[in-house]
Amino acid sequence: MIAAAGAGRMGRGLAVAFAVAGRDVALVDLKNRDNADTYLREARAEVESTLTMLAECGLFPAADTAAHAARVSYIAAPDSTQAMAQAEVTFEGVPETMDAKEAALSAISAANSDAIVASTTSTILSTDLEQFVANPARFLNAHWLNPAYIIPLVELSPGDATDPAVTKRLVDLLESLGKVPVVCKASPGFIVPRIQALAMNEAARLYEENVASPEDIDKATTWGLGFRFAVLGMLEFIDFGGGDILHHASNYMADATGDDRFKAPKIIGENMAEGRIGLRTGAGFMDYDGMDVDAYRKDRITALLAMLRHFQDRKAAG
Repeated sequence: MIAAAGAGRMGRGLAVAFAVAGRDVALVDLKNRDNADTYLREARAEVESTLTMLAECGLFPAADTAAHAARVSYIAAPDSTQAMAQAEVTFEGVPETMDAKEAALSAISAANSDAIVASTTSTILSTDLEQFVANPARFLNAHWLNPAYIIPLVELSPGDATDPAVTKRLVDLLESLGKVPVVCKASPGFIVPRIQALAMNEAARLYEENVASPEDIDKATTWGLGFRFAVLGMLEFIDFGGGDILHHASNYMADATGDDRFKAPKIIGENMAEGRIGLRTGAGFMDYDGMDVDAYRKDRITALLAMLRHFQDRKAAG
């Protein structure tokens, strides 16, 4: 059984994700409330309405909705210890403050020292949180991207004390749900939020500087960035086009704007000096030695054309 400790937005999203995947999940409210029954009724209503919407959107047959909903149990704070004691994995999803995390993680690990404990924090490092867990070898961060029941990616960030076997077990669990877990060290912003924050801030600056309308900025990012990066990974894209393009473009942008934020990182210059430009030289961020490069290019172009047809169909549908 899986426990989602914290019955707010993230916990409810996790409950949906596990229920749809056929797993029993306890949505646990850790906060003693005067209106506990009302709060959990609201949580149930949101989970069930989300499942209904997902069926209407074609994720699963409508006839399966009731069975998915039945996999979720709703646990008030007085019964939280007993519920978490039965969980093989407990995901903590309380507000992003150290006080809230300390209280939640302490309660979770006290309830079951043998379970894997994973914080869904999007901001706090696992190395800062592991002190609140009785058995830090069984603790790590698991950052789900919202909405958790749709976005495949889950970023796993072990702490210094995390047992690698625990990380592997969580990877296996997430893959069994159809998720795509990645592992990164404890670093502010993980992978996606770090890249995403830069892109979103730059989009806001474009509007602030009156470069383009909000509609055209979003159209450009959807049909340009989103389109390409739905097929090609970001480092793969650098290699695909050539690291020299990024090197020269970064130098131009830094000079033209007078802003160091456009300067390329040191590794881009090092790759240039070493001839690691990408596909054209057989190596870049990845090693292409022995690869059938023509077949690889054809595969990626085929995927891009499929994405183009999808985008065009969506546009035609309005």
